[in-house]
Amino acid sequence: MSESQSEAYAQAGVDIVAGYESVKLMKRHVARTLLEGMQEEIGGFGGAFPLKLAEGFSAMEEPVLVSGTDGVGTKIRLAQLSGILNTIGIDCVAMCANDIVCVGAKPLFFLDYIACGKNHPEKIASIVEGVAEGCVQAGCALIGGETAEHPGLMAEDDFDVAGFCVGIVDKKKMLEPGRVTDGDVIVALPSTGPHSNGFSLIRKVVDIETEDLSKPLAELEGKTLTEELLAPTKIYVKPILELLDAVDVYAIAHITGGGFYENIPRALPEGCTALIEKSAVKIPPIFSYLQKRGNISEHDMFNTFNMGVGMIALLPADQKEKALETLERSGIDAYVLGVVKCTSEVDPALPADEKRIKFC
Repeated sequence: MSESQSEAYAQAGVDIVAGYESVKLMKRHVARTLLEGMQEEIGGFGGAFPLKLAEGFSAMEEPVLVSGTDGVGTKIRLAQLSGILNTIGIDCVAMCANDIVCVGAKPLFFLDYIACGKNHPEKIASIVEGVAEGCVQAGCALIGGETAEHPGLMAEDDFDVAGFCVGIVDKKKMLEPGRVTDGDVIVALPSTGPHSNGFSLIRKVVDIETEDLSKPLAELEGKTLTEELLAPTKIYVKPILELLDAVDVYAIAHITGGGFYENIPRALPEGCTALIEKSAVKIPPIFSYLQKRGNISEHDMFNTFNMGVGMIALLPADQKEKALETLERSGIDAYVLGVVKCTSEVDPALPADEKRIKFC
């Protein structure tokens, strides 16, 4: 592009030079995620990942690539308002990587997409810093991405982040609900808070546009709403992979939008119900605060938020102790949430969601 063309583009609202500067600033963050033998430069037309670098690839009988894509929803608005930009990328990686590990896949690589009203290189680099940290936590490489300026469509300080993750698993080791049976236990892996779901409801309860979110609150054990709501989504990839090596896990569910009622049934075969011990659910203060302040019903809370459970694993009852010990060694304070009940007889009078989830 000639200098005159670059100037004309800048007059239209797109800063080519800022784009170059963004790439320059983010390179050191990307470098943290790369494996030995990978291409270190970014900015090409495509990102490459040599499959020979995939752990265990040569021993796989039938390698299957598993992909996932997601964003961070309206949580992005809180990041914009607070100016805390180096954690939202962790959320983006988590939402994708946590999904693909649910089928037993190990994440290999990640690409991000950042749309913005105006490219401020330092801001973009801060977002990518979080993406890189998420990739380190998930054990995958950040091999590329895109930053797109949308002048006229987005306000100058607005931005959005989305991502795409690819993992690999041997077909014979893929997890699926069909193996789940009567008496299997449901193991809960705690969340760090709302993660990246339910923020449209949160923004109705808390006026994040005008309210001071930096005040410590007794209801939140002295923490602020900014701390609690912007806490990055927990990335469960490494603990789950350790768990899969230690015990016979049948199915996994990532508790995202739709909470318990939508996501737990995705790990169950037809005719099976999750019997959840309500008193066992370890609910963090942020959820109790939101429920009380917003006058939200218990059902709607469990139908919107993760309520402190970011992921569940279903496995044989006789392996629960080993599973809990394995997760504890990985830094996860896991616990038994309930059991699976399978029956051919379902009360037709029950509401649809209570046919698959029942609190005891």
